[in-house]
Amino acid sequence: MKPPVVEALQVQPTLKVDNIQEAIDFYTRHLGFTFGFTWGATPHFAGVFLGDKQIFLALAGASYTGSSVFFMIENADALYAFHKSNGTSITEPIADREYGVRDYTVRDPYGNDLVFGHYIYNMEPPIEIERVDVPVRLEKRLAALLEDLAVHKGMSVSSCLEEMLLHSFEPYGNSVASPHTKTTLRYIKELKEKHHIDYDSHGSYRFVEKP
Repeated sequence: MKPPVVEALQVQPTLKVDNIQEAIDFYTRHLGFTFGFTWGATPHFAGVFLGDKQIFLALAGASYTGSSVFFMIENADALYAFHKSNGTSITEPIADREYGVRDYTVRDPYGNDLVFGHYIYNMEPPIEIERVDVPVRLEKRLAALLEDLAVHKGMSVSSCLEEMLLHSFEPYGNSVASPHTKTTLRYIKELKEKHHIDYDSHGSYRFVEKP
């Protein structure tokens, strides 16, 4: 089976510790990290930040002392299928987790765990909305690209537009957030070639309708 194209959106190491609360205290008070979260009624997992970068702390088990790294990717199912097909040691099968991620775990020949997952965006309570018709007219080639992109993402054209609008409203550094991963942007580049779109993101300022 051919390996899928994989983009690591986030890479977070997990450090094994003997006591979660003591480890949090050490990382925050002594190393200058910021507390993120703990997990479990009796915490066995935690996250701490250094700036905007997060690492995980996990309670070491008697039977497992190896290292662990979590990879947030775009499509865990595709990579899971590849790993299953080539005999990779899967220690935790893929499933939707209550912490909002669909993930699975593999173990390398040296005892290290690698966790691969993607976000689940529809696990939170539904947002009841009312859609209204808006008189929108799009450039013909751009409309064709949007329809193909919606199919690719398993969304309606309306949902795809809503996603892009909501992201464009979110500041991200000196720019705005994007709903598109590097994999999706590569696909969009293919769609631009397919639909002969030869203008850039500021092209709309120069659009003049044909008589």
